[in-house]
Amino acid sequence: MESIVTALPAEFRTVRYDGSRFPGSAAVAARPGLSAGANCQLFAYAVLRHFGLTPPELRSSELWSDTATTVHVPVAQPLDLVLFNATADAYGAHVGVHVGDDAILHLCAEVGHPVVWGAADFAARERYAVLLGAKRVQASPSGSKQVRDRGAALR
Repeated sequence: MESIVTALPAEFRTVRYDGSRFPGSAAVAARPGLSAGANCQLFAYAVLRHFGLTPPELRSSELWSDTATTVHVPVAQPLDLVLFNATADAYGAHVGVHVGDDAILHLCAEVGHPVVWGAADFAARERYAVLLGAKRVQASPSGSKQVRDRGAALR
């Protein structure tokens, strides 16, 4: 059975971290996509779009408070967004994608390219020590249930 990570095209594994490339930035407007780099949110949203989900192009605090297109979930499932920060404040929170078991795919400045960490890896770093929680992108009328089923099959 193929995992979410291995189901991604090779170019997802070589994206370099660039903090200036976030949703809504001038850098992304001028050069869309991941080839010029991405921050954690831009990368996570691209992963979800690859699997047919339509995440909102929001910064982390906006994502955390959003109720129109995402919902808070008590336990993360594959393809849910997971947020971490140094404090319980969602402003500036780090965003990753839950990919199964205790595994979160994310892009951070510390590593510089996509990596999969477990909860202990985040907890060991002050800037990610607080798990804010998980958000699930709501299924669109176009049939995202099939995408969510695929995510379950990829676990």
